[in-house]
This record gives sequence, C-alpha cells and structure tokens, in this order.
Amino acid sequence: MKTRAAVLHQMQLARPYSHSAPLKIEEVSLDDPGYNEVLIKIGAAGLCHSDLSVIDGNRPRPLPIALGHEAAGEIVAIGEGVQKLGVGDHVVFAFLPSCGSCSFCQTGKAALCEPGAKANENGTLTGGHRRIHNNGNYYNHHLGVSGFAEYAVASTDSLVKIEKDIPFEISALFGCAVMTGVGTITNIAQLKLGESVLVVGLGGVGLAAILGAVAAGATQIIAADVNPKKREFAKQLGAHFTLDSSEKGALEELKELTNGGVDVSAEFAGVIPALDFAFQATKRGGTTVTAALPHPNAKLEISPATLVGQEKSLKGSYLGGCVPSRDIPAYVELYKTGRLAVDKLISHRIKLEEINNGFERLAKGDALRQIILF
Repeated sequence: MKTRAAVLHQMQLARPYSHSAPLKIEEVSLDDPGYNEVLIKIGAAGLCHSDLSVIDGNRPRPLPIALGHEAAGEIVAIGEGVQKLGVGDHVVFAFLPSCGSCSFCQTGKAALCEPGAKANENGTLTGGHRRIHNNGNYYNHHLGVSGFAEYAVASTDSLVKIEKDIPFEISALFGCAVMTGVGTITNIAQLKLGESVLVVGLGGVGLAAILGAVAAGATQIIAADVNPKKREFAKQLGAHFTLDSSEKGALEELKELTNGGVDVSAEFAGVIPALDFAFQATKRGGTTVTAALPHPNAKLEISPATLVGQEKSLKGSYLGGCVPSRDIPAYVELYKTGRLAVDKLISHRIKLEEINNGFERLAKGDALRQIILF
C-alpha cells in the first residue's frame, strides 16, 4: 500500500530546519506485514530529542531512514503467526523491540533485548526485513517504529495493546517520554518514598521524570535547566525548587537546599556539563542516573576515589529499564487515576507537513512534546 512518511536522507543539514528541511515528506510503499508483523494506522506521533539526535548527526543511524519512534495507532491488518493482537486493537510502540526469549528478556531486562538492539542498529524489524520502499529502494526503519507516517508495518515485538478510551495523542507519549522518564526514576534509580531527587534537562522526558518523582512520593524535587520557561513549567508539574545548573554557585545552592546533596539525580540534557552537575549534586551513598544520549565521542571524567570513598552509583537508563508490556499499562492506569498528568507535557499539536518547523522549534528549546496528529 501507499503512505506518506517523513524520510531522512542526509544528516547534519544546516539550521534552521524550517529552511533546510532535512525531513522529506514522501509517498512510499509498504509491503504487506510478514510473519509476526502487523499494519498500523498511526493516530499520533511525538517529536523527541532522540529523533533530533539523528537529524543533527549526534546519534547516527543508517540512511535513508523513515524517522519517528514515539507513536500510537490502530491495527488494520495482521500477518501470519500473529496471535495476541488483532485488527482494531489500539497499540503503543516501544522503541526497543522485546523478543521475549533472549537471556535479558527472560530476566526482566527487556531494555537490553539483544535481537531488538541488533534490529534497531541495522534499521530492520526483528525478523530482519525492511518493509518501506520507494522506486525500488528500501528505506530503514527507525527503532522498529518509523512513526512519522500515516501507516507503518511493525513487529508485534514492538507493540503493547492498550485500551481504546485513551486518545492517541496521549497514548503515544507512553512509548518514549513517559516510559523513559518515569521508568528512569522508578526502575533504574529506584526512588524510595520520602527521598529527594534532582532532574537535569527539562524536555519531554525530563518533565515526565518530574511526574514520576511526584507519583513515587519524593519529598523534595529540584528541577534544573538553562531555559527559564521550562523551569517554571516544572514547578507547575510538582517541582519544589528550580535552578540553572550552568550558573556559578548553582551546585552550592543545591547542596544548601538539600543538606549536602540529593538521594537521586537524573540527567536528560544530553551534554556532559549537565551529567557532571548531576553527579556532583548527588549526596554520599546516592545514585546518579542518565538517560540522555550525547555524541558517542563525549566523555565524562570521574575519579574512582569518589565512587569508592563516597559509595556513589552512576547508572545508565535505556527505555527507562521498563518491560513495556508490564509498565506501559501500569503507567496508563496511573494517568487514568490522575496520578500521572502526562497530557500536560504536550505543548504543540501539528500536522505531518509541519515536521521540520517542529524540529527547529525543538532545537531552539521552544517546545516540550509536540504531537503530530493524523
């Protein structure tokens, strides 16, 4: 079948993206879904900094690629072997497929799924196939999703069924922003009731982490960003204090507020100074977690003596340490009961044709979560 999709053919085009237009809206062809695959009509897709990191070259992916990794939609056709999903089901995409049978999946570490990671690296679905093509040339899939399109073919390994009463513009957020932000706080940092937390980097994922900290019962939540508008918004979501981590004296101010540092620091900015600030702001015996993806060549210098002498922990978080089939439904229930106000993360609702303007807005820091509505 034919569908429109946003395709990236060249990374590192000059800004503003509203002029250079790195994403081309093309009419592409989709193969029929194969074994364990389905065809999905996309309802909504979110613009994430991880997409921007592909566009600007900080997170290289095989090209050409049909971009987009945070999306939700309705299944309209199924391939051979599909058992747990059917036509008419509403689904959220998880940007790392979970095969369910590798050693990581079997021990509850779906974020480390080996076949899923290999497929994402190669730009294929988990079956090893590419289903998007134009004029005889096959395009790569983005993290098994390629959600900036009217329709997508995906493996059932990348999908989680949800209830039909959740609007697509809300449910799409659970596939990345919520899963990564909330999961980083609850699964990786394992924030305990009554602990203090610092969140550095207040994009959609960082703000979702604020919501997660509120839901988890943190008693002191500090939000840090260089953008004053985002700091103010973090207060509206439940942050008790905010600061600009780039300012001189910010670390001393934080330690004074927290009596020496926070129990948990979570970094989502994707720049080394932000991660360094998060680590320095963590108290003795505390935990620093990063879910950001700076350029692969970026390095953080840490003295092992600090890790040992202060018994600090530094952890990475991918997919928020989530098991999507377990955590996405749980987070949806928290949203439905009013304990996870993820709808407040949406700053713009746009059309597919406005996608390059949207990424320029994101690069400038003028947006939280922008949602493409189909």
